[in-house]
Formats: sequence, structure tokens, C-alpha cells
Amino acid sequence: MVNRRSVLTSTAAGAALASLPLVTSAQAKKDTLVLAMALEPSPGLDPTGGAAQSISEITLYNVFETLTKINEDGSVSPLLAESWEISPDLKTYTFRLRKGVKFQNGEPFNANAVKFSFERAGAENSINKDKRKFAAFTRVAAIDEHTVVILTTQLDPNFLFGLATGPAVIVEPKSAETNATKPVGTGPFVLDVWNKGSSVVLSKWDGYRNASAIRLKKVTFRFISDTAAQAAAVLSGDVDLFPRIATRVVPQFKTNPKFQVLIGNSQGKTILTINNKKKPLDDVRVRRAILAAIDRKAVVEGAADGYGSPIGSHYVKGLPGFIDTTGINPFNIEKAKALLAEAGVKTPLNLSLKLPPPAYARQGGEVIAAQLAKIGIIAKIENVEWAQWLSGPFGKGDFDLTIVLHVEPFDLGNYANPAYYWGYNNPKFNELHDKINNAPRADERAKLLGQAQQMLANDAVNGFLFQPQLPTIANKRLKGVWKDMPTFVNDLSAIYWS
Repeated sequence: MVNRRSVLTSTAAGAALASLPLVTSAQAKKDTLVLAMALEPSPGLDPTGGAAQSISEITLYNVFETLTKINEDGSVSPLLAESWEISPDLKTYTFRLRKGVKFQNGEPFNANAVKFSFERAGAENSINKDKRKFAAFTRVAAIDEHTVVILTTQLDPNFLFGLATGPAVIVEPKSAETNATKPVGTGPFVLDVWNKGSSVVLSKWDGYRNASAIRLKKVTFRFISDTAAQAAAVLSGDVDLFPRIATRVVPQFKTNPKFQVLIGNSQGKTILTINNKKKPLDDVRVRRAILAAIDRKAVVEGAADGYGSPIGSHYVKGLPGFIDTTGINPFNIEKAKALLAEAGVKTPLNLSLKLPPPAYARQGGEVIAAQLAKIGIIAKIENVEWAQWLSGPFGKGDFDLTIVLHVEPFDLGNYANPAYYWGYNNPKFNELHDKINNAPRADERAKLLGQAQQMLANDAVNGFLFQPQLPTIANKRLKGVWKDMPTFVNDLSAIYWS
């Protein structure tokens, strides 16, 4: 409603009113948003072409869409698929696709696009980080324009969850190879501009099938890795929303009425990754010594300011089959020294500790380096940028130790992949993981998952540190912001100003 007098008594009054800005309900509610992230996506904006979760934080559900969608509570609901049926042997999935959907370049979304996307993801030359998962599809069949059948060789209790993640986005065949710089999807937003090193701007796509429900017209993603700069940007009002902000800045917002502070649960695992291929780290006694030297509670305080819970394996509380394995490699300095001596390691042992930009890594790295020094391991800290981390430690295995947060809930399969960057290769674990995937009953699967957690802990594959609690700082008037984070996305379709 226009806020003006209903009757103008004179031409002068009308002229005076006309010179003033009109305040409407539409103007009272903002339709733009500035959202900040610690890391810039690399190498591009295509979640099928890079392992960085920051890609999906911008594009998943916003530019690109998937057959299914993960909700804040971790449940899975329909998105591009309206419904599905699962065969009794749990190896055949039939998806009924949403009709009337188009890609942002005008091409139709249909069963052939789904078939193309999944076959491309599992192809021999695929760079999709979940290539092994898609390669296990024995067939993707386009039955008709709106029906797709997927046959897979393995049981996967998390199949529908996996189809809702970045590697499973549906791409348009003609534009697939240029999605890194010119992403084309079926989502409610399109790329406006990418200012490398600074920001990505998305604009509402008016051709979206449900465009009237999207209340934001323009969203700017800013990249701010420095902790102090993160706080300053939010306090000044330059940033409206900062999911997963550095924990160190949280206290100054808790009593400020302009902001809402959301402390959310996650299924992430913050780990000290150990290169299992490098000597002497290929010796389980050395890896156990490293774990025994780490006081996880001190790491949680130093790396995350107390926002987290210690873990003992690559699996966290809240997931099916979780068991507490923190007692397998307890903090014990004398035991750590004895293990190094037993392994014949002469101290000081010099190792590299490469740290990406997030505060948990840089802060946690200082704590862990100090702890390792007490047993004669000199961890030389090397701070690297995110693109350097992706190409070096992650891409080439160029590291001894590093710290990173693995955010995917169901990623034990990475330990069954000898080519994965930490270089773990245990046929017994591979066999166990195969049994997990093919266990038909939930109770049997839970038992096997417990065994997998124990095996990883006993093998001390990595330094399992903590499950983080993740803070989000937002303007008080913002609605629809996720508190809990079963996966790292920023679903812009749900966000609006009150």
C-alpha cells in the first residue's frame, strides 16, 4: 500500500508529495542480499568439475538442481524428480521427472539430460569427485521424456542423499563443458558476474518455473578469509549473512540486537590428514604416536573456540551406526614417545604441516604443532591458499600433514579408494566397505559401520580431531536461514527479508 494522503487538497501539496520518495511494502522489504564465505570456489563454478565444497555453496539449488534435495533436518525430498520407486533388491531406481522445466539457455530438462549428466559423471575421463559412485551405475535409461531408470551394482542406503549433492547436479548437454565459467542449470538464479578474488553475483532468473516464490532478486557472495575482516564486514552492515563464520568472532555478536546468532550442528569431520604413502608415516606406529600426542579437547578450544566435540574416527554422532572410538587412541605423551622409539624413528622428525585459510586450520595448526613438538616431531607450518591446497595436498598428495574439514556426511567410501589424497590402502577395509554397501538390513549395516569406524581408528589413518558446531551470523530481519548443516549449501530460494 502506498503511504500517502488519500486526498490532496491543493496542487502545491500534490507537487510537494510528488517530490518525496514513495514508501511501499515492496520497498520496505529488501530484495538483495550480501552473503559472505571464507573460501572462494576453485577451480570454477561447476560442482561436477571440482572437489571444493565452496562451489556447491554458491551454485547448488541456486543455479544447478538435482533430482532430490537435502533439507535442513537432513531429510531428502523431491526436486527435479517428482517421485521415485525402488525395486525390492534396492538396485533399481525409477524416477518420474518434473514436467515443464527448462534450462537457463532455453533447452528442455528431460530424461536425456539426466542420462547425459550421470553417464558423463561416471565416464573414464570424468573429473567428478564422485566418479566411482556414478561408474557403479550399470545403466541409466531414458524410458520416456519424463522417466529415468538407474540400475546400480551396489546397495547404497544413502543413494537418494547422494543424488542431492553437487556432483549429481543435472547439466544441459550443450553447455556442460563451459559450466565452470558460464554455469547453466535449471535453478532460480543465474550468474551475473564473477569478480575473481572478490565476489560472485547471482541474479534471479525470471524464467524459473516457480519464479514468483523467489523473493531475492540479486545475491552477492563475498569472499573473506581473514577472521577480523569477517567480523568487521558483518558489524558494518556490508555483509547481511555469514554462514560458517570463524568461531572466534561469535562472542561480540551474541548481545547485539541487530543480529541473530545460530549455532548449528553438522556432520563434518575436522581431521589432521596424514599422508599414509610417505615414510615414516606409512608405519602405523608413527601414525598412532601422532594421535597419542594430540589432546583433542585442547584442539577444539584452540581451533574452534570450544564449538565442537572430539571424534575418534571418520564418522560422527547422529549418523546410523555411530560408535564412540575416542578411547582407541587416547592422549598419552609417554606412549607417543614409546611408539616412535619402537618404530625406530630418530627425533627430531621434521614434517610439513600445510594449512589452508579457514580459521579452524590456521588456529588448530598452531595448537597441533606445539603438541607434536613435545614428542620430538617438528611440524613446519606452511600457510597455503585454497587453490594451492586443492592442487597440491589434495590434488597431488604433496604434503606430510594437513588440516581440513570434510563436510560430507556419508564419505567412508573415500577410505576404500587407494587413489584418494591420504593414500590409505587396506584390502580388509575395502572388503568391509563393500559389505556395508550390500547389507540389506539396517541393523546389520549399523554393526558393520561400527567395525569400519574401529578399523580406521586402529589403523590411525588420520588424526581424527572433532565434529564442529558451526556458527552463522545474520541480520535480525533475515528469515529462512539454515541453522543446522547436514550439507554445506546456501539455499537462496528459502531466504527472505521480514
